[in-house]
Amino acid sequence: MKAYIFPGQGSQFSGMGKDLYENNSKAKELFEQANEILGFSITNVMFGGTDEELKQTKVTQPAIFLHSVVMALVADNFQPDMVAGHSLGEFSALVANKTLSFADGLRLVSQRALAMQKACEANPSTMAAVLGLEDDIVEKICAEITEEIVVAANYNCPGQLVISGTFKGIELAAEKLKEAGAKRVLTLPVGGAFHSPLMESARTELASAIESTTFSKGVCPIYQNVNALPFIEAKDIKNNLIAQLTGAVKWTQTAQNMIKDGALQFIEVGPGKVLQGLVKKVNKEAEVSSL
Repeated sequence: MKAYIFPGQGSQFSGMGKDLYENNSKAKELFEQANEILGFSITNVMFGGTDEELKQTKVTQPAIFLHSVVMALVADNFQPDMVAGHSLGEFSALVANKTLSFADGLRLVSQRALAMQKACEANPSTMAAVLGLEDDIVEKICAEITEEIVVAANYNCPGQLVISGTFKGIELAAEKLKEAGAKRVLTLPVGGAFHSPLMESARTELASAIESTTFSKGVCPIYQNVNALPFIEAKDIKNNLIAQLTGAVKWTQTAQNMIKDGALQFIEVGPGKVLQGLVKKVNKEAEVSSL
């Protein structure tokens, strides 16, 4: 069985999607439609913008979504048996399995990016990658810090868990995690504490946009971030998607469940190869490739 997987924020690069735009008329049409929907030329930033310009959340999220989704929509014989996406990538996956239309997916991603930007500005906060420690130890240490907000946010692969919270919370956790034997605790260059309670205002804002958007029954199951389980019905998918902004990304568990349910090939759709590396760390027998 083929599992198509879609990357999240952080995999962007200048020039992304340019070859698609120049060599495929359907792709060009979709990119132009995106410029119209967003009200600015995202293609200019994607194809020739600086790294700094690409790093703005309002650009990064739609840019990665676009690159992934356009690749999937113009690919020959694109017939997924199952899909999943890491954080933002969940929206790309939902267009790929026909739960969401291209235009609706892009609008939601744009609204999500702006809502997250606002939440980051209102609550200065950050994230850090914890390397070389078991998940349950990281969870226990985060739970012990009650005076600040700090939670497990991204379960990327065994031995790599990202925590999210206030600057002070991350600082306190980093000390305790190193004492507990973490190889490294690296603060990440992100604008805020994604996938934590500090994103509540963004979750509320995005919830009303998701509720008023038409979701269809998917052509195949999507394994969702918040619980790593497969869903196909629109109502369930909406609820999980709303919970995603303040909930953890359970990528390790998602890859494990997809393999358990028969995934033999994992095909990454979009910029970079991050997810292929993570899947390999979950199960070194897994077959991984790029679309």
